[in-house]
Amino acid sequence: MASPDQDVVSRGPHGPVLDKDGVRLTVDDAIATVTLANPAKRNAQSPAMWRALGEAGRLLPGSVRVVVLRGEGKSFSAGLDRQMFTPEGIEGEPSFIDLARGSDAELDAAIAGFQEGFTWWRQSDIVSIAAVQGHAIGAGFQLALACDLRVVADDVQFAMRETGLGLVPDLTGTHPLVGLVGYARALEICVTGRFVLAEEAVSTGLANLAVPGEQLDAAVADLASAILAAPRDAVIETKALLRGAGERTYEQQRAAERAAQARRLRDLAGLGE
Repeated sequence: MASPDQDVVSRGPHGPVLDKDGVRLTVDDAIATVTLANPAKRNAQSPAMWRALGEAGRLLPGSVRVVVLRGEGKSFSAGLDRQMFTPEGIEGEPSFIDLARGSDAELDAAIAGFQEGFTWWRQSDIVSIAAVQGHAIGAGFQLALACDLRVVADDVQFAMRETGLGLVPDLTGTHPLVGLVGYARALEICVTGRFVLAEEAVSTGLANLAVPGEQLDAAVADLASAILAAPRDAVIETKALLRGAGERTYEQQRAAERAAQARRLRDLAGLGE
């Protein structure tokens, strides 16, 4: 059951922009909220949900600066809908067996399509915040990792269970996980499938902040307000600088800083393009 505060956050002032397949998108000026809205199944994920997540990204108005991702109910997302593991799969969707029987190109294209709902959260013109409570398992963990920032409730339980099922995490989660916690810890988390709780999540950098569950919405709102207090173009340039830092040498990063600052100075002086 969502709290009254959560209901206000999820509805927004003008009704949902998108509400389908367990995904609801609402927009309130500069803040958009994407809600996983199937609490009866602990927001279990399916290809239809992934397509809806991708559609949510495409529907974002240009006015949006912050995107909040949240899950209704006690769990953020319990991972893949287990029906996908049955021989019959989910009605209207290819089963895992069907996917495996496809050609290399077909299988690659299918997985790439699944990933699309996880890729837009880090684009430079928005800052995305995952508000995570309860279970964030497998695909749920990877969806939280798709965001720029994570604020967690003190009951959060992250786990990557794909390896134990004979699979690998393939919904874009491996790159940010290694970047946040390092190779050795990321490997250990993935191959053991163990839970990562709130204290460890914060201490390892996996989460930015942990708060009591009843304070989760307020903490995310405070963070969003702080982001919106900074000039949009400066946030965009800073995010792009930091996102690319790991792929640049020290000298390349110095040059990137100079170029970004030159753009900012010219813009502030009214001399930008």
